[in-house]
Amino acid sequence: MVKGMDKEIKKEIIKAITEAEKMTSGEIRVHIQNKCTGDAFEYGKKIFHKLKMDKTKDKNGVLIVVAKDSKKFAILGDKGIHEKVGDDFWNETRDKMLEHFKKDELKEGIITGVLSVGEKLTTHFPCQKGDKNELSNNVSED
Repeated sequence: MVKGMDKEIKKEIIKAITEAEKMTSGEIRVHIQNKCTGDAFEYGKKIFHKLKMDKTKDKNGVLIVVAKDSKKFAILGDKGIHEKVGDDFWNETRDKMLEHFKKDELKEGIITGVLSVGEKLTTHFPCQKGDKNELSNNVSED
């Protein structure tokens, strides 16, 4: 259980994920933990596979991993979305989130990332007839 993570904050993040996914076949997940001793991106890869983010039909899953006490985070996109947006998009999203994190605005930073990713997924992977939510919108924790 992540210490200091209010249930209301998680509800707001889940609401943002649900909103961001309304117009896309893409999948967004958020994983929060207290500490990350190594590289957040490398750790994120493990969580990405553990949460089956790599199993989406269009390879368009995006995971935001935040280690709040370690002040580390990473954004990981599967190959379908990465091929469409490239490194510049991930760097821009990271920078927008970081602006909030520097002000201790954890929730706002995460929601900014979620909405930015959702907008890009909608552009490249619009909702199609028969689309279904392939992955849970819940915030996972370690």
